[in-house]
Amino acid sequence: MRAARSGTKDGLEKTKIAVMRRVSFLHKKEHSDDTEDDTGYLDVMVSEAKHPPAQLGPMPEGLSSQQIVRRHILSSIVQSERSYLDSLKRILQEYQRPLMEAEPRILSVRKIRPIFFRLREIMQCHSMFQIALASRVAEWDSCEKIGDLFVASFSKSMVLDVYSDYVNNFTNAMALIKKACMSKPAFLEFLKKKQASSADRITLYGLMVKPIQRFPQFILLLQDMLKNTPTGHVDRLPLQLALTELETLAEKLNEQKRVADQVTETQQLARCVSDRSLSKLLNSEQSSLILCETLIETVYGERGQVLKSKERKVFLFGDMLICANINVKGPPDISSLVPVGPKYTLKWSAPLQQVHVVEVGQEGAQTKDTLYQLGGIKRPGSSSRLGNGSIILGPPRLYQELQELHHDLSVVEQVTLLVGTLQGTYQNLNTTVAQDWCLALQRLIRIKEDQIQSANKCRLRLQVPGRPDKSGRPVSFTVVFNTPSPVSKISWVNRFHLAKIALRDENTPGWFSAEDDGKTKAPFWCPLLACRMPVFTSKAQEWKVRDFHSVLALFLQVAGGGDSTQGQVDIFSLNRSTPRPVKSLQMGARVRCLEYVPEPTPSENAETGPHNSTGVGNTICVGLDDGCILVYGSMDTAAQCLVTLRNPEGCPVLCLKHSGNFVFAGLRDGTLMVYERHPGGELWNQDTCRKVTVGSDPIRTLLALEGLVWASCANTVTVLDGFSLCTQRFEVHQDPLVSVAHMVRAVGGVWMAFSEGSSIRLFHTETLEHLQEINISTPSSFYNPSQKSVRVTSLLICQGLLWVGTAQGIIITLPVPKLEGIPKITGKGMMSLNAHCGPVDFLVALSSTLSPDLLKRDSVVEGHDSACGVDDRSDSSSQESLQQASISGQVDGKGKGRGVLLQYRLRSTSGLPGRPLTMRAEEASDSSLESLEHSMEDGSIYELSDDPDMWVRGRSCEREGVRRDRVSSVAVISGGKGFHRLREGSVATTAESTLMIWQLPLKV
Repeated sequence: MRAARSGTKDGLEKTKIAVMRRVSFLHKKEHSDDTEDDTGYLDVMVSEAKHPPAQLGPMPEGLSSQQIVRRHILSSIVQSERSYLDSLKRILQEYQRPLMEAEPRILSVRKIRPIFFRLREIMQCHSMFQIALASRVAEWDSCEKIGDLFVASFSKSMVLDVYSDYVNNFTNAMALIKKACMSKPAFLEFLKKKQASSADRITLYGLMVKPIQRFPQFILLLQDMLKNTPTGHVDRLPLQLALTELETLAEKLNEQKRVADQVTETQQLARCVSDRSLSKLLNSEQSSLILCETLIETVYGERGQVLKSKERKVFLFGDMLICANINVKGPPDISSLVPVGPKYTLKWSAPLQQVHVVEVGQEGAQTKDTLYQLGGIKRPGSSSRLGNGSIILGPPRLYQELQELHHDLSVVEQVTLLVGTLQGTYQNLNTTVAQDWCLALQRLIRIKEDQIQSANKCRLRLQVPGRPDKSGRPVSFTVVFNTPSPVSKISWVNRFHLAKIALRDENTPGWFSAEDDGKTKAPFWCPLLACRMPVFTSKAQEWKVRDFHSVLALFLQVAGGGDSTQGQVDIFSLNRSTPRPVKSLQMGARVRCLEYVPEPTPSENAETGPHNSTGVGNTICVGLDDGCILVYGSMDTAAQCLVTLRNPEGCPVLCLKHSGNFVFAGLRDGTLMVYERHPGGELWNQDTCRKVTVGSDPIRTLLALEGLVWASCANTVTVLDGFSLCTQRFEVHQDPLVSVAHMVRAVGGVWMAFSEGSSIRLFHTETLEHLQEINISTPSSFYNPSQKSVRVTSLLICQGLLWVGTAQGIIITLPVPKLEGIPKITGKGMMSLNAHCGPVDFLVALSSTLSPDLLKRDSVVEGHDSACGVDDRSDSSSQESLQQASISGQVDGKGKGRGVLLQYRLRSTSGLPGRPLTMRAEEASDSSLESLEHSMEDGSIYELSDDPDMWVRGRSCEREGVRRDRVSSVAVISGGKGFHRLREGSVATTAESTLMIWQLPLKV
């Protein structure tokens, strides 16, 4: 390699022969203490005299506001890159070089090299990028283009390789520095002097962590640049592609860092375990660390006071839970220079299936065969119990006190009535004083409710199995942990729940990747099959699933239609552990499509004056084979048709889409019908219907994009302006006999699937340029080589995954970026081993977001209506991904806001003493929560919990702007014929129309 660099003919010939023969010395090299690592990277020396740093010239006159902002962002990019390169040079020149040249040696070269592994190559990559950046900055005022430079510089495999090596080695490098600090006083003194002599006092760790933070910084800067780049600008598409490349690179590095950190934590724990079998299990490849965090274990006294608390490290693995003591971390002078990982001592471990989350008030719900011990309380005598069997400890005592306050308030109210009947006048015994007593008790009740709410938010209570007693009965004890924040507790409970789902047979394994030689994926890091269920009743098995739509994540409406002239719509409630049927609607013709239309917001009706809702609210439009469009109220318990829209020719309605105040209907004859709302936000007006002829072939799918509607007709797509009805047509497939069957949008791109073939194509939403084509038959053909062709029957984009349903019943997921870039396929695809027996008729994603009020550690409870709210969103396979839908909070059409009910944690408050916290009327019994009869449903975070929970009273929540600190729960539902496992010897379990529901981890 050195001879090749020097340019000798013999060395060049040697290198060519080595490449042809794949000689190993090009990749590996014997190391010695006086030589540097050489893996084929050229040592590029950039001279600042020849290549000066990028310098933005003076601002010319006449620039627009956006051009000025873009110049400022470019200046930030230049300054940020210069600062980053200076940090890299500091590491190499002020730390690595002095250590290498020190006499006598402070550290051996064998220890120095792993600490600074790949830093030189990273600096070379960015030195070349700085040269190109300087050239681009010099001509900025003439071209104003920067996105393509990022794509060219950071899409190379070399960049991923060097950063991956650095990230994977980072934890090891920090461990080497820590060990050297403790064993080599001279090295510790060297680090202290370097930090003290620097102007910014940044430690070596602070400098070495910058490469890990670099790409997130680039992403933020390019996001700002894209926001200030108008549509049609020459730099817009390159910026979106650059964001795609950087996000892909950052995601891969983050995943590698996560895996490396988990391996380090697991190995550190395994070294502290004396049990050989447990230590061997932790060191095996089967151990998968899901979550670990430092929590505070708390022990309570008889009256709920905290007796003692201590930090514990809790590890959640795929099949076990481990709690460890945290030992002293090390000398403080070392921890100030480099993070020092703690040492652990095993406290207890338990199989995950036997560990349960126990919320306050649930202690009395344990099985009779289990002896329940109190690990979270110390009391001198025997444990006292409530009349209903609940144990009083810590926070549960608050519920008893709350009951006592309610009892006292009831008594005082009766006393007040009696005082009002007194004939005489007495000091301190009159109606005013009695009312003051009532107000004081009401204030105490609000305080107690606030204490209960705060206690629940950050207190994680676990029932853990212990050793059997002398009689052989199983013994359980409770452990109480305080989490750092409410989000932390919610994350723990959700991970507990999903980890148990991952242990089910259908998820072990659940997915495999053909590009990884058919290796199955770790269950927890893939979508988990939570449940499956038949769609229609036994009397309607001949119905076929045709279409679907979700309503604010409260209901799922499934349309069916066979070969007959009749149709049916089934409504399923989604606020239970499995969807349950609520109502069936019979239609006079086959159902072709469904569309959910939210009630217009005041801003959409600004031109019609103040917002005066008519009480219609959110609606569902049903397209039929006889040309009718039936409109139903989405929350109407009677399910009565509000209006019927007809087209004169009676042509079947194949697809529906709403945009703003318009509803678009695609017909079989190639006509697009446009219906507009009545003034004031009322229902659509049949008389104002307009027609647009798209083509002679059927319009198979519609897509709404920021005031535009995309309509597919044969092998072309027509882009229609919703107001002016101006059209633009472009061809998406070269074969005129092939038509566009499905379209789904994510940020800057639209994925399309066709009536024939196994390819899907990506088009840019602005330039309509064809960007990528993927053949999805590869993953499925790996498992079934005899399968000749695959046809796409449904599409969905949800949380960075493109879901593809096929005619063979197989579901495939492909990773796509989540930011403002282009949704290009950027990684390896996975195929689900849980499949339908027939075509995947639809894919839908349901998402609910926890109100920020519940994410606060302490909040003042202003009555029952201030606990929580919920925002809901819905997806469809032919609709935009995760569109926001507002909750209007209308009751009885009177415009009065009502509270919504929110379930935000597994087994949250079931079994609490007292009445359920519910919004139902007083005469509604608790059994109505489980009734199968149709009634007004309550909103929920769709957690797919094992048992139905109580509901926490909340307030209605209007749609707001983008919120930070969100906790979102997402489930994906597929519909098709039957279910079977794609494994040898497996057979179909059923041939009826079936829903399969996948749960995704909470997005925090």
